[in-house]
Order: sequence, then structure tokens, then C-alpha cells
Amino acid sequence: QVQLVESGGGLVQAGGSLRLSCAASGRAFGSLLGGWFRQAPGKEREFVAAISWNGVFRYYSDSVKGRFSISRDNAKTTVYLQMNSLKPEDTAVYYCAASQKVDYSGDIYRKHTWYDYWGQGTQVTVSS
Repeated sequence: QVQLVESGGGLVQAGGSLRLSCAASGRAFGSLLGGWFRQAPGKEREFVAAISWNGVFRYYSDSVKGRFSISRDNAKTTVYLQMNSLKPEDTAVYYCAASQKVDYSGDIYRKHTWYDYWGQGTQVTVSS
């Protein structure tokens, strides 16, 4: 089992920055793919970013590419999401996720149903 705990959310003005952290405990976190999703009120949970176990491969949704950056520190069993140039439409609850599956070809990592573990979420609110 893996437990994930997000932190770093809050209220920020448009154009500002936040860094989310996802601290993991439990089984070997270093072997898991890590991801971030978000869900705004009345909308489905959407993919934001993912990072391979070794940090070599990083994937982003088109809506955040160039503004957000995902990283990880396996020694600290933590995945980060640096969010810059925030927009009001980035307002959502952000969830950290992890998957123990080794085959993530075909962009399967963009589907929230593919992940095995989830955090409780952290609210990000961007004011205009």
C-alpha cells in the first residue's frame, strides 16, 4: 500500500505561482509512476502531469504545458508540481496519484482510472 498526502495549495492571484508537494509513504515509491490530476466543480477529473519512476519521462496536458513543471525526489519520496503563470481556470482541487503498473505506453497515464493510489486533494484557487 501507498499513502499520498498533498500540500501547498492555497489562494493566489492570476500570474502567481504555487508549488504542490505529494509526500508518499508505504511500499517502494521509487518504482511508481507519479501523476497530478485536478477537478473543478461540476467537471470531470482531468490529467495535469505525470513523471516516470526515474524522472526521465515527463508528460503534461496541453493546458498546462510551458507553465507547470513536475519533478520528484525519490530520496524524499515526494513528487512536486511547480505551477507558474497561474490562471483563474486553473482553480480546482489538485490530486496526487501513483501507479505501480510498468507499461504506460499509449498515453494510458492520462486516464485517472489507471492509477492505483490517490491523495485526498488540495485546493488551488486563482483569483482574477
